[in-house]
Amino acid sequence: MKSQTHKGKRPYAVLSVSDKTGIPGLAERLAQRGYGIISTGGTQSALEKEGITDVVGISELTEFAECLDGRLKTLHPMVLGSVLYDRSQPNHVQTAVDEGFVDIAIVVVNLYPFRQVISKPGATLETAIENIDIGGPTMLRSAAKNYKHVYAVVDPKDYTPLLNVLDSGDPDAQLDFRFQLAAKVFATMVLNDSAVAKYLGTRVSQH
Repeated sequence: MKSQTHKGKRPYAVLSVSDKTGIPGLAERLAQRGYGIISTGGTQSALEKEGITDVVGISELTEFAECLDGRLKTLHPMVLGSVLYDRSQPNHVQTAVDEGFVDIAIVVVNLYPFRQVISKPGATLETAIENIDIGGPTMLRSAAKNYKHVYAVVDPKDYTPLLNVLDSGDPDAQLDFRFQLAAKVFATMVLNDSAVAKYLGTRVSQH
């Protein structure tokens, strides 16, 4: 999927979630508002089961197949560049055009359920390790850093407020909401990373 980014090109939303509650409805409503949908494998399959087939697979965007049992799929310059470029900086916009970045304006990611997994009886270290998310936090942090231009949605409770603020057409309200979302992303990262650190810390003497 080679596409040039410039004013007037279609904006995109990346959907990559472990908790798929409400995601088909969100995808439909974003599409109705003119957003193209980009998705990773599991989320794309969930959308297709609900009849939502106008979805760009992440591998189509990156031209690189998901591999390592899904460990490597979103950590790619085409994804991160499309999220991170500063739309107010002409040199960034030109780089986006030159590199074929798309306008990823919304990133919807909820993290692997690490805390839920380790709370289950008999949870193994191997299972815990596989539920340490890498790509999700990277996309969210990138979107949150670029909050002036990108919505970083980590909480399904924010799906409806997102749609409402998009419909408001109020640039100030939209910027305020993007900032609120960015703050929530980094707060979520602290909780998630603290849980990982605490869990691994309890295993140090056993390793």
